[in-house]
Amino acid sequence: MNLAFGFPLGQSGNALDLPGSLRAEPRLSRWLRFAPDGTVTVTPGKVEIGQGILTALAQIAADELDLPIERVRVAAAATPGSPNEGVTSGSLSIQESGVAIRHACAEARAIHLGLAARRAGLSVAELRVEDGVFLRADGTPVGDYASQAEEALLEVEARGDVAPKAAGARGVAGRPRARLDLPEKVFGAPRYLHDRRLPGMLHARMVRPPARAATLLDLREGPLPGGATVLRLGNLLAVVAAEEWAADAAAARVAARARWDLRESLPDRSDLPAWIEAVPTQRGEVARRDDPAPPAAHTVTRRFARPYLAHASIGPSCAVARWEGEAVEVWTHSQGIYNLRADLATVLGLEASRITVRHAEGAGCYGHNGADDVALDAALVARAHPGRPVRVLWSRAEELAWSPHSPAGLAEIEASVDAKGMLCRWKAVVRGNGHSSRPGRAKDPTLLSAGYLDPPFPLPVAIDAPMAGGGGGQRNAVPGYRVPSLDVSMHRLLEMPIRSSALRGLGALLNVWSIEAVMDELAAASGQDPVAFRLRHLDEDPRGAAVLREAAAMCGWPRAGGEGVGTGIAMARYKGTGGWCAVAAEVEAAEVVRCRRLWIAADLGEVINPDGAANQIEGGALQAVSIALKEALDFDRLNVTADSWDAYPVLRFSEVPAVELRLIGPPDAPPLGAGEPSLGPTIAALAGAIHAALGVRPRAMPFTPDNLAAAME
Repeated sequence: MNLAFGFPLGQSGNALDLPGSLRAEPRLSRWLRFAPDGTVTVTPGKVEIGQGILTALAQIAADELDLPIERVRVAAAATPGSPNEGVTSGSLSIQESGVAIRHACAEARAIHLGLAARRAGLSVAELRVEDGVFLRADGTPVGDYASQAEEALLEVEARGDVAPKAAGARGVAGRPRARLDLPEKVFGAPRYLHDRRLPGMLHARMVRPPARAATLLDLREGPLPGGATVLRLGNLLAVVAAEEWAADAAAARVAARARWDLRESLPDRSDLPAWIEAVPTQRGEVARRDDPAPPAAHTVTRRFARPYLAHASIGPSCAVARWEGEAVEVWTHSQGIYNLRADLATVLGLEASRITVRHAEGAGCYGHNGADDVALDAALVARAHPGRPVRVLWSRAEELAWSPHSPAGLAEIEASVDAKGMLCRWKAVVRGNGHSSRPGRAKDPTLLSAGYLDPPFPLPVAIDAPMAGGGGGQRNAVPGYRVPSLDVSMHRLLEMPIRSSALRGLGALLNVWSIEAVMDELAAASGQDPVAFRLRHLDEDPRGAAVLREAAAMCGWPRAGGEGVGTGIAMARYKGTGGWCAVAAEVEAAEVVRCRRLWIAADLGEVINPDGAANQIEGGALQAVSIALKEALDFDRLNVTADSWDAYPVLRFSEVPAVELRLIGPPDAPPLGAGEPSLGPTIAALAGAIHAALGVRPRAMPFTPDNLAAAME
């Protein structure tokens, strides 16, 4: 037994008590390793998808290890070497991975410092660490991380009994830091997976049917450009060529030669709410409270609708795969490499140990876009060309029309205030498909091409995470305001004609908007200012009240508007457990509604990189402006028709509003995610601003002239 560091090596504390992802992956060597050159490599299971997480994790490690951040490397996640941290989603990367790395580095520092102290015949208290060097009180060095790098000191499990630095002692975390991944992207270096070229690489394109439900009847033969060949697997078609131009040209020619049996399978786009109400559902109680409530003086009953949404990644999805013998290696920009590996194993009929999945940065996406699907495409095509890497790049039409979509939904709310103007009853029913078809969570694979093989795999209906995990369609369906009588339920659809999965914010987009819209109406019905009305019901949530007051002060609430100009305000705590965010929005309504300004106040607890957090909050708000004012997925009974930017418009740079942001959270509070808290409040604030400008309360997204006109009827 080695007691050199104050505890037996290999002895573990209770893993259930460990913080963040250390609970599932307690071995320290899974999280970091030192090198003889004085650098440390941190190996998280979370991945970079444009949110700047690699920089924040490097800041955390540099702080706890007393190393310059320039000597911290953050490795891209890969199976099986990286910890299995599930999916990079839900604004949880700092809470799960960041906290795990902070504690793992604190323990690693203590282990290495303990060895240096023992060898120098000193107590640990007599040493300090500066720039990775262990120093006596007089500054004399007695060792460093580099000299101990080969001693396998971290082949132990975390105990959770070494406290990280206090917030006031951190010198790197909490300060703005330029993102480590940006220089190569800004200057056009080949950092993205899309830019990867391997010796002997082949290029492939998929040929999708003209309908979701289709059977391939016949494929006429004929020459193809550049010597391209066709791969047919049941109803799945791909073309493969040595040069990319040839793959593109061959795909168009093969599509024209294919004859399909097409069947209608999609709902009537013109009356989507009626279809949602008619589909069989699984009801789940979200929250219920039956405290005594006074009689209602004013009651509001409203229904809110949201359409299907596309992820609309600017760069189409891409993957590279290579088969060697009975094993396959896949490069992907998936958000969950282990989850993806599980579905690949099912479809390919391989043991998971024979599949290596490596993350490489690609098209940024907040939610489940086509990255997992194209990884299967690449693996299937590569299996037919063993020994050669195959690169599959989706087209713009595939990315918009064939990747998973954020589901349409309805929220019905009946809420009342009593004679004193206080909430007394709240009932909400949410309907829609689940918000998760991510791989690795069901018996059958959720990957697109699996359903077109022979025989096809059945496509599981999308699920929702339980509320303890943040929820899906029911996310933020419970109001954060004090109310004695509460009844909130979720009705998840059991049919899924359009494959649905996660998009940034999930159910919060609909639920925060509907809650805040009803709060505005109840305030008006009881003669109260909307901000004052909310604050009366936030007495048990001082941090929520603080962000609301801050946003109100920032915009000068109540804010007078000119003709066709109005300001709205909204607040929510993301998932009821995450960051608090309040948004005030000013719109100008002419032939269309345009957002002119946003004022945002957010409490994210400890902020690792203020610049990165600001980018996330502002970026989420701008995406919400695009969703609220422009976005809706068009389709007919056969297929999605919104397969171009003309058919699926998003916010342009010329339409971006001015944004003012303040982060007001206590720096010593636990860190909370920044990627998603601003979306729901922004949509809700825009709806309130439209009412202030036009006297119309939106009932359906997007807030286009047609939908606003319908709300007047």
